[in-house]
Amino acid sequence: MSQHKQQKKQGLVAQITEFAFLLIIVFLIRTFGFGLYQVPTGSMETTMLVGERFFADKLSYNFRAPRHGEIIAFNDPEFVYSTNPLMKLFQRYVWGPSNWTKRVIGVPGDVIRGVIENGKPVIYRNGIKIEEPYINAYPLIHVYRQDIAVLTEAIQEKIRKASRGYRLNKAEVERYIQECLAHEITSRSYDSRVPYDQQPFYDLKEDRIVRDNQGNIELSIPGTPLPAKNGKTTPDETTNNWSKSDVFYVKLGENEYWCMGDNRLGSKDCRFFGPIKGNEIHGRIIFRIWSVDSDESWWIIDLIKHPINFWQRVRWSRFFQIMH
Repeated sequence: MSQHKQQKKQGLVAQITEFAFLLIIVFLIRTFGFGLYQVPTGSMETTMLVGERFFADKLSYNFRAPRHGEIIAFNDPEFVYSTNPLMKLFQRYVWGPSNWTKRVIGVPGDVIRGVIENGKPVIYRNGIKIEEPYINAYPLIHVYRQDIAVLTEAIQEKIRKASRGYRLNKAEVERYIQECLAHEITSRSYDSRVPYDQQPFYDLKEDRIVRDNQGNIELSIPGTPLPAKNGKTTPDETTNNWSKSDVFYVKLGENEYWCMGDNRLGSKDCRFFGPIKGNEIHGRIIFRIWSVDSDESWWIIDLIKHPINFWQRVRWSRFFQIMH
């Protein structure tokens, strides 16, 4: 091999080595130093809105534990990890559970008690009623994710392909369509004092709003409790218990945290799956970078699809803010 080819080969190897080393450094920084997060759901409204991007501090929790009131990012607590150690390691640090974001209500050693008092949900921590000024004070309006005509046509096309020309019962087809449409409904914080297209949080399209048989809009009113199935307003305090309601009791053990969304009527949190393990927590949300009303995972895709409308949905007033 000529000296020129040898030098060229050595240079290529050096470049590959440098690139691999850079990737490792970036991986370590992103894993243990800081993270960037996008909000995919409305569980933390109106503190955090769908489409916002946040900066998270991952370094601090290597030296101290999460504290009351902090907004944290953690792994999906219902994710089932592989039993293979290598695959589990890959899932935990490279590609695995989705990121969830909630607020810390209880830390190890706390006794957290959820009750319904005077028709309102209340939380006691170690016997003291806690004040929660961050809870969403706006009602939730129910809307379809897409234009209902487009959704209906897509469902009907699916039915046509599946039926393969067979005649179907019209009533059953209609029931199936309605069931599919129900899965396309989400909720958004709504200010009734402002027109649909001038809402402070989301641009609401009137033709996508869910209405009852009388044409009235459906709202979930803040402060409405999620009732216990047994009808009780206070929990059993002889054992840890939760049941997808605002009535619960838990004494947190070592490495256990109780976390809830600020949007209590639209949040799947510890009331549904119980305490979160500390090793699933990987960051503290500290800074809002920017905000746009979009469900797209990659904002550039939304910009390409809607180059004009995109800029109308940017929430300029919610840029560069420290989180509390």
